[in-house]
Amino acid sequence: MQLPIAAPRAGATKDDDSALLRDMANAIRALAMDAVEAAKSGHPGMPMGMAEIALALWKRHLRHNPANPAWPDRDRFVLSNGHGSMLLYSLLHLTGYGLPIEELKRFRQLHSRTPGHPERGCWPGVETTTGPLGQGISNAVGMALAERLIASEFNRPGFEIVDHWTYVFLGDGCLMEGVSHEACALAGTLGVGRLIAVYDDNGISIDSEKGHIRQWYIDDVRKRFEAYGWHVIPNVDGHDVQAVDRAIRKAKRDKARPTLIIAKTVIAKGAPTKANTGAAHGAPLGDKEIAATREAIGWKYPPFEIPEHVARAWDAREAGKRAERRWKKLFAAYEREHPSLAAEFTRRMAGELPGDFHARIEALVKELDAKAETLATRKASQLVLEAMKPALPELVGGSADLSGSNLTLVKSSKVVGNEGGGNYVFYGVREFGMCAVMSGLALHGGFIPYGGTFLVFSDYARNALRLASLMGLRVIYVFTHDSIGLGEDGPTHQPIEHAASLRLMPGMDVWRPCDTVETAIAWAAALERRNGPTALVLTRQSVAFARRAPEAIANVRRGGYVLADAPGARAVIIATGSEVPLAAAAQKLLAEANLPVRVVSMPSTSVFDRQDAAYRESVLPKGLPRVAVEAGVTDYWRKYVGLEGAVVGIDRYGESAPAGELFRHFGFTADNVAATVRSVIR
Repeated sequence: MQLPIAAPRAGATKDDDSALLRDMANAIRALAMDAVEAAKSGHPGMPMGMAEIALALWKRHLRHNPANPAWPDRDRFVLSNGHGSMLLYSLLHLTGYGLPIEELKRFRQLHSRTPGHPERGCWPGVETTTGPLGQGISNAVGMALAERLIASEFNRPGFEIVDHWTYVFLGDGCLMEGVSHEACALAGTLGVGRLIAVYDDNGISIDSEKGHIRQWYIDDVRKRFEAYGWHVIPNVDGHDVQAVDRAIRKAKRDKARPTLIIAKTVIAKGAPTKANTGAAHGAPLGDKEIAATREAIGWKYPPFEIPEHVARAWDAREAGKRAERRWKKLFAAYEREHPSLAAEFTRRMAGELPGDFHARIEALVKELDAKAETLATRKASQLVLEAMKPALPELVGGSADLSGSNLTLVKSSKVVGNEGGGNYVFYGVREFGMCAVMSGLALHGGFIPYGGTFLVFSDYARNALRLASLMGLRVIYVFTHDSIGLGEDGPTHQPIEHAASLRLMPGMDVWRPCDTVETAIAWAAALERRNGPTALVLTRQSVAFARRAPEAIANVRRGGYVLADAPGARAVIIATGSEVPLAAAAQKLLAEANLPVRVVSMPSTSVFDRQDAAYRESVLPKGLPRVAVEAGVTDYWRKYVGLEGAVVGIDRYGESAPAGELFRHFGFTADNVAATVRSVIR
């Protein structure tokens, strides 16, 4: 829907309208350069260069309600070139999101609501955290894909309750980052429509100085995106509001493909000496240049002052209320006609699990405990998915070209093609793109995405994992082939430091379960968690089932628990994943030598560390020497065993050989664990 620029005025002329458009765009320029100058740091050039593009989109196309930024059928806007954050903050202030001018004055300051790069949660209207370039556009691919998938599930003839667009601004840096290639190629392959990206083609980046990015970037962007299968609209004047408006209208006529609008702009448009230079990209313009810019663009107002006629023209609150009111009326009719679908849609968008979820998980855990099967934990994960996915339509899975190895594809999986719905994405060899797209699926709402690859390739995706942790997104990473147990593929594929490095990431819950029961409980914890991502670290090789008391099963959820105790225990063996049976075997050897020890299974150190002190001490009593066992780097475990304890681990890269040989070669034997325990008992 098109929103008017402003209410018509008696006697208004075309020149009056042009003057108003100019003032509205210049308001963004003024706020951007003033805020960056006040902060003495920032990126004024992009907001100044994209002002008219923002005006065309936000006033003529973007359907949103500042009074309710979480309205389910709103259009999504992503600022992928997040260094230009003052563009977004200016828009939120001007259109009525309640972001006060005082916060713009406090741009980039401690505890302000206007951080240097947009952060989800810093203020309503910021859809995703951007700044690391290329990830915003990749998140947007996930958002647009989510729109298509959920529309295919819930829309009915005459009731298009899911009917919105995803818009993205991006720059040269986003296109240089490889993740944009991964995600945009996937978007073209899948025909992800209702995605419109506007490329700020200004030819300048930080290293440009007074030169041009052609010194290091000569991609033909048009041909590149056409090769992906995108609809491309080239050669748009980014400083002509009408031209941008026409381009967006043209883009919206093609709902079967994503669209890239290539808009030619001048960075820091209006600045007399710094426009079209690298100097305007990432530094304040300076008082003299700002004064000269005000004169050049005809902006006669002091810093941070927006004249009433401009404020009135930008205000989107009434138009937003009307748009949402129309949708609510449609949804009310839908609810009368399709009550069960409406209830399910409401549940999904609220992120609530089905009412019978906990009962299903408890039943599954009991079943797995009774069977006591020796399986690879990746296979145990597949069993959980087979049992739970039919009851969880919000689960959208996938794998980075390793479905048969990660075992993420199950009988109820329906592959997402280039039209319609589905619940499983073949991401191809695109680990980084996969994880960034998964974040977009979660950000949209209505889905819990999971995606698989080998643990060693989590390095490729690491920055997407970090941003998901920073945003607290409900996404699940299925990382299989978790150690030297991978075997013959050798050290290039054998993760050594990866589990430990993921555990160090704030906000990331890492589970490395030892058997079918722990795997099911890990999955349950991941699905229930609403404030952050979860990494499930799973074995390639089979692992013996761990026998445990019924009360111990309940404690698995606490991240660490006593798996097997011994009266008068003189030490504690802490183990995780495939090394838990090794600890149990060492306990038996030591018992035969009259050395009783306790075995603790620690599937999730991050969850265990959140338990109260009394529980943690009940599992790891003070005064008892400790030995940790994990086929990974040893330093991480020092937080539990101390300097006086010991760790049976591996601090070098692996070898190419069968898994059994490797475990023996690197000392992962019951005899070596038992000997290590003896060495710490005083």
